[in-house]
Amino acid sequence: MSKAHFGLVGLGVMGENLVLNAERNGFSSVVFNRTYSKTEAFLKGRGAYKAISGAVDIKDFVNKLERPRRILMMVKAGPATDAVIQQISPFLEEGDLLIDGGNSLFSDTERRVEELESKSFGYIGMGVSGGSKGALEGPSMMPGGTKASYDAIESLLTKMAAQVEDGPCVTYIGPGGSGHFVKTVHNGIEYGLEQILAEGYDLMKRLCGMNCEAIADVFQFWNSSEELSSYLVEITEICLRTKDPEDGSDLVEKIMDKAGQKGTGLWTVVSALQLGASVPTIYASLNARVMSSMKSQREKAESILGSKSFSNSNLGSISDGMAPIMDAVTLSTIASYAQGMEILKLASEEYNYNLHMPSIAQIWKGGCIIRSTLLKRIQDAFKRDSQLPNLLLDPWFANQVTLRLPGLTRVVSIANQAGVPVPCFSSTLDYINSYSSSRLPQNLVQAMRDCFGSHTYERIDKTGAFHTDWIK
Repeated sequence: MSKAHFGLVGLGVMGENLVLNAERNGFSSVVFNRTYSKTEAFLKGRGAYKAISGAVDIKDFVNKLERPRRILMMVKAGPATDAVIQQISPFLEEGDLLIDGGNSLFSDTERRVEELESKSFGYIGMGVSGGSKGALEGPSMMPGGTKASYDAIESLLTKMAAQVEDGPCVTYIGPGGSGHFVKTVHNGIEYGLEQILAEGYDLMKRLCGMNCEAIADVFQFWNSSEELSSYLVEITEICLRTKDPEDGSDLVEKIMDKAGQKGTGLWTVVSALQLGASVPTIYASLNARVMSSMKSQREKAESILGSKSFSNSNLGSISDGMAPIMDAVTLSTIASYAQGMEILKLASEEYNYNLHMPSIAQIWKGGCIIRSTLLKRIQDAFKRDSQLPNLLLDPWFANQVTLRLPGLTRVVSIANQAGVPVPCFSSTLDYINSYSSSRLPQNLVQAMRDCFGSHTYERIDKTGAFHTDWIK
């Protein structure tokens, strides 16, 4: 019996779909799951009559693979991944390659690359985006590790990946944990985009009195524009139009307003703070999820602090896509991408990842959750200027700020007066206003720091560090 080209550990939904993707693209496979009953069920179900076999234990699994072995792990990040590596390593030989396709912390991947490469095994930390559908039909993949390890699986990944007009949505990201770092930032941007769209929906519902069908019509309008055409806008329209099969009412209105998170948004914000990147839009989206989890406290606070009365506000019409809200959504979306790309640029320098920004934008254009037509603009911006410090300085994006800033300002003002929280819109407005201000009030902050702690300060009319005896 011939040996399989490709191995998979972990038969969750993502794992199943990725191995079916590999098999469809001509790579025979062997699968292993911690519980063999899961393996049996898969082989009798979705994996039946395909070039996929199962293994009863790790040794059996490794022996069924051709050399050099290429093994994808789709297990929970953290200790579970380390446990699989420890379990499988004794059976690997020089040149074999392990791929972690989970959402691992990039520093964990750095450690694993170093440990396994020292044993002459290859190790790739690979971010995978696209959800279950993307995994099956073609995801965006972000592999990092040694270039030699990537070269060993390039033919497999380029066939499995989503395809766009300028190539497959996969590329060699860089050394160490760079692949997982890029995926973490991708998820941080995703947090921002989801909250931004939710804020647009909330304003239309609470301030404009629109029902879900009318709001869905606006999202349909947005999805026809260059600025907002995207996967997330598309599925938001679908969510808004979906009815509860029990009574035909809008299903989204019956969902508890508590959002979950798996940690990547937090990792993005922590990394940004460590690198000195300003990411208020992304942070606001993370904080919005935290606030949403405080459901019982919010209900109590409303009863004590008083509920708010909302009046109908003139924020546009369906025919113009609720123009001011569209301005707010567009600029906040741009800000989320801009902040994510700034994190990547700083990380590239700090960790010697040598990230190629146009390539990252290119592989996000298909398959992944944050795919949008804006990514072509982002790709072109970094092609024009590889040292571009911020997307807002690119001529096309700068023009969007000029055109849409009055709409964003109006929306934030109306929302604040009405008492409707718009954390991402508000943070984006502060971000743009701060970034475009040549002078900020931190001169007073520096004076206070020097006054109580002798931290010194710089002057605008002299060079050097200065200290004043402020309290005589």
